[in-house]
Amino acid sequence: MRRLALVLIGLLAAGTALAQDSLEAAKRQELEAIRREAREKREAAAQLKGQENKALAQLRRTERELNLTHKRLRSLDQRQRSLDSRLDATRVDLDRSVLSLQQQKERLARRLRNLYKFGAARELEFLLSPRSFAQLLARWDFLVMIAEQDRILLQDVQARKEAVETNKQRLEINLSETERNARRTTRENDRLATLRQLRASTVTTIKSQRETYEAAAAELENTARAIQRLLTQLERRRQQESAHERAQGREPQPYTGDFARGQGQLDWPLRGSLVGRFGPERHPKWGTVTINNGIDIETEIGTPVRSVAKGRVDYTSEDFGTYGQMIIVNHGDGYYTLYGHLSEIGVSVGQEVAAGQVIGNSGDSGSLKGPVLHFEVRKGGTSLDPEQWLR
Repeated sequence: MRRLALVLIGLLAAGTALAQDSLEAAKRQELEAIRREAREKREAAAQLKGQENKALAQLRRTERELNLTHKRLRSLDQRQRSLDSRLDATRVDLDRSVLSLQQQKERLARRLRNLYKFGAARELEFLLSPRSFAQLLARWDFLVMIAEQDRILLQDVQARKEAVETNKQRLEINLSETERNARRTTRENDRLATLRQLRASTVTTIKSQRETYEAAAAELENTARAIQRLLTQLERRRQQESAHERAQGREPQPYTGDFARGQGQLDWPLRGSLVGRFGPERHPKWGTVTINNGIDIETEIGTPVRSVAKGRVDYTSEDFGTYGQMIIVNHGDGYYTLYGHLSEIGVSVGQEVAAGQVIGNSGDSGSLKGPVLHFEVRKGGTSLDPEQWLR
């Protein structure tokens, strides 16, 4: 929008119909350049939108992969808890098998000790005491059967112990493998989480760039519309003035004054805090570096704004883009002052004003800095540092 003020002052600085025609032609070319730049910004924004969509698709894919790893981690965690539980039960079973085996071994040992205690003679007496050979065979078979049962029982207990130990080893192997899978999946989950954060940041960055281009394009388009309206208005005024001068039979005289002699001695348009200086500054919304063609004075809304010198009101606007309500005063010899972000305009085009005369009230219309007065000093189309003119 600072470009717009340059265009506006340049147009108002034309002193004759011929000069205005030439200047208007030049500014129409600049209008086309602004429109072309706006189109380029729109195209750049469209390209960034494509990049944004691609980055967003990558982000969504990463999020899906991350969800899968979350599910796998939950599944592995459940499997690990199940294996832990089964392993605990197997350890208990193994302890019981070991105890049973130990008891069976002790039982067999007692039987052997008893046989040894009674001795071979006692057993021979026992074997020869029956009255018949049939009873002898029956008793022998009974002893053999008991011994065989002890042997079988011992084998069963031993086999049970070995089976439980095998199952324990298998469960431990499965648990170890599950833990390794969980560690691998956790690392993959961490990698995807980092990737997701990176891609989310990329989407945010591209989106911010796209919005910046779109905002710049919108501002350029707004500037182009304002210039077009101003060109139309100036053309209409030029025709009216030319017709009037021809009717009077005289040539128009340029407006003159003594503004230049007041450099460094002009009163401030109002009192307040200086929050924006002449020259490069960072855009408060888009973060881009722009040129401030004037100064910004923070003050309460409704504070009277005064003309810094005598002059003639050449232009007013109720809504001039980012300048909001605005007044331009012609001080003669190509010098102009501009007062923007007003809440009220108290003068009209063509009105003569004196130094210190109230011309409006401060506001925040079109401002991105809150309630401020934007004030500029220009010589033709060249912006000057207002602080060099104010005392």
